[in-house]
Order: sequence, then structure tokens, then C-alpha cells
Amino acid sequence: MGNLKIGWAEETITPNKKIKLAGQFVERISEYVESPVTVTAMAVETDQDHMVICSCDLVSIGENLLARVREMLKDFDSSLSPEKIIISATHTHTSHVYSREGTDRISSLEVLKRYLPEGKEYKEKVTGDVMTSDEALHYLVNQITKAVKAAWNSRKEAYYANEFGRAVVGMCRRACYDDGSAKMWGDTNTANFTHLEGGNDSGIELLYTFDKNKKLTGVVANIACPAQAVQHRSFISSDFWGKIKILLREKFGEDLYVLGLCSAAGDQCPVDLIRWVEPETPIDDPNIKREHVIERKADPSMFDIKGAWKVGKRVANEIIDVYEEITELKDDAFLKHHVVNLDLPVRRVTIQEYNQAKKILEDYVKNSSKNEFNYEDSAYMHVCAGTIARFEEQQTKDIQTIEMHIVRLDDVAIATNPFELFLDYGNQIRARSKAKQTFLIQLACGSQGYLPTEKAEKGGHYSAYVSSGITGHQGGELLVRKTVETINSMW
Repeated sequence: MGNLKIGWAEETITPNKKIKLAGQFVERISEYVESPVTVTAMAVETDQDHMVICSCDLVSIGENLLARVREMLKDFDSSLSPEKIIISATHTHTSHVYSREGTDRISSLEVLKRYLPEGKEYKEKVTGDVMTSDEALHYLVNQITKAVKAAWNSRKEAYYANEFGRAVVGMCRRACYDDGSAKMWGDTNTANFTHLEGGNDSGIELLYTFDKNKKLTGVVANIACPAQAVQHRSFISSDFWGKIKILLREKFGEDLYVLGLCSAAGDQCPVDLIRWVEPETPIDDPNIKREHVIERKADPSMFDIKGAWKVGKRVANEIIDVYEEITELKDDAFLKHHVVNLDLPVRRVTIQEYNQAKKILEDYVKNSSKNEFNYEDSAYMHVCAGTIARFEEQQTKDIQTIEMHIVRLDDVAIATNPFELFLDYGNQIRARSKAKQTFLIQLACGSQGYLPTEKAEKGGHYSAYVSSGITGHQGGELLVRKTVETINSMW
């Protein structure tokens, strides 16, 4: 056997009580568990270096969550460097809300509360039988830590094969119109619609791992789409990744591990905006509502469980097909793991944008007859409150430092970022990488919001607003350059 050792672990993060569900502007409390949510960890070690990659069924990975896990592991094993633990999110919208205490960001909710006049208050709908955000943070830290320890302790001599597949999952979710504007989830059945802003990537980067007897132990799949086929629903779910796991385990056995990684997909979703298929039941999101809907011959609703299963079958079938064509297994690998701290420019809110947001928010609060404000008001004013928060933040902050991981595993490059990174940036990195194959992991080791392209910023709307993220296209260009430079320096 060669110098390669691989270990796997999976731990549940499925709660034993109701939780607040993250990812939408409406307040949702879980009604039941549709499918378990988990953290999966893969540890890889050679004579040269090591890494642990975790995939969590969460909306994002806060810097505070990352720091606490690493703190828990600092004295665990001297051969494991906590800074070489990568924690990423599948970006499901049907999992935990957890505390972000300890991060340096001003929340839009904090801004809204400040603008409430005397005698009016903000009130959550949450009842006492729902897990608090502090409880959720504590639970997640413990479970992720447990997964990392178990994966590291289970390292054994192993083989691997890096392969490539293709299955359509993600599609651009920003529609463009003849006045130059763009809209997330925009209606395309209008004479003013011109095109979708970006493309899509149906490629799947795959890595299969095997034990010393050449039995399949795990699959790493890198897909350019967030896990959001049931994103508006009020149940706990691992979305299409949960379906992929079920189908692969039916084929290969219940002891198979699946590490689902989301590639650059800030402007992607499973929904086809051209062949629009209505949700099976109404959804509380004004961007999803359509008038004069035409019935289409297309995929099932990508707002519902049928859609999640459709994606799951597509991906699982491709993973199985590619597996059956594997001809070479490797037990020796060169591994080099760089941790990069990159300074990016903060995208500035203009004075005009600030004043406009301030006036809209003040008028909304002043003209409301309500004495109690809630999550719906926060959702309605999210962009304005977020713009004010960003304006305040930029008075003392010009630079945002992010953490990236750039790894070489023989012919494979792995690069992470903490953004909902628009697909164009991912395409630029892959096209310029000297590696035979490049895995990209977004929303890893931090949560810094969307990173839109210049054309998206000009088109506007959610995901491209200044309040949607900390940096803009200039930061995106720097991220691409540094990622490509670091990858190529290892070849």
C-alpha cells in the first residue's frame, strides 16, 4: 500500500425538538422531520500533509461556529492541525437557525429594532418548545466536533479514484429584462424578459474512496447548485442530498459515506425559470407568485419533495454509472494544503443608497398602525435595514479578510471560499486551473453573503444588492486571481 490514509464519519444534527428553519425571510418553525440532517467528515492524510472536509446540512457556516469547533479540537491530536479543518454547508433552507454571536456583523434585525418608536416592539412568534439559537449552536459544535474526531480516528490505508460525471441540477435564477434590470426568481413569461443572466454547470466532480480490499467506502460529489428543492417548506430536510444518500446506500450498502459539496452557485437553483412549474401548494414568497401560469411539460415542482427525488435520482444514477467505468485506483498521492487569508475590499454603500434606505424604513415604521412588529416586517424591510447596517459597518471597515483553502491531491485541486459565489467566478477558476480536475467549495469556513458579478450589480435585485454581501465584483476578481495563482503555484 502507498502513503494514503482516509477516514470517514457521519453524525446526526437532526434535533429532538422543533427548530427555527434558516434561509427564508418568513419565520418558519419545523413541523416534522422529512429526512435527517447530518454532518459528514472525510479525513485525508499522506506523508506530506492532511485535511479534514466536513459537509453540513446547514444554510451556512458562521465564523463563530468554525472557531468553536476548532477550539474544541485544539488539544485533540497533535497530528491534526485545527486550521486544516474545512467546514462547509450544503446551503439547505430546511435546517437550523443558530446563534451568530461572536461575529462582527450588524444584523438587519438589529437595525429594524432601533427604528421602532417608543411604545412599539419587535416580537418573535417562537414558542417555548422550539430550540433556541444558542442551543442550536452548542448542539452543532458538539456534533461537528464529534464527526471530525471520528473521521480522524478512523484513518486507514485507502485507495481513491477521481472521476467526472454530468447531470443537470442547477440553473440560473436571475432573469433579465429589456430595461437592463434583473430579478432573482424573476417572471420570464412577459414581453420584457430578454434572457437569463448566467449559464449553468451540469458537470459533477467526483472522488471515490476505497478500503485496502478495494471496497467502496465513500463518494465525494461536487455540484454547482445549493440543496434547495424544498427550500420554502416547513419541515427539517437534507433536501436532494438526503435522496442521493438513500439511493447510493441502496446500491452500495448502508455503510457508504457521501460528502456533498456545493460548488460556485450563488446565482443557481434547481428551478427552471423558463419551463416554470408551480409549487404543489402555495408558498409564502412574493417572488414565487405567478399570474396566468401555463402548464408545462417539464420536471416536477422543484419546490417540493418530488423535485428533490428527481434531482436525487439524476445524480445518484450518474454516480453509479461513473463508478462502473472506473479502471484505475490510486493508493499513493501527493498532498499539499495551503490556508490563505485574503483581504478583499468592502463594497461601499453610497450616501444616496443610505438616505433612500433610511427614508423607506422610517416611513414604513411611522405609517404602520401596528404596535408589534415581527419577522414579516423584518423580511419586508430586510434590504433597507441591511443597507443601513452595511453603511454603518463601512465607516470603520475598508477590508474584509476571508479564509480560503487551496489543496492539491495529485491531479486534483480543491479550492474553498466563504461566499455564495456566482457561477462565472467558478468557471473562471476552473478554466485557468492547471489541475486536471478542480473541486470548488462555496460557503466554507465562513459566511460572507453573495459575491455577484459586475453585470449582476448593474442589474440589481436580491443577491446583487450592496446589502446582499460584503464585497462586490472587484473582490470577486481578486478572489479568482488569488485562487488561480495559488493552485497553479503547486503544479
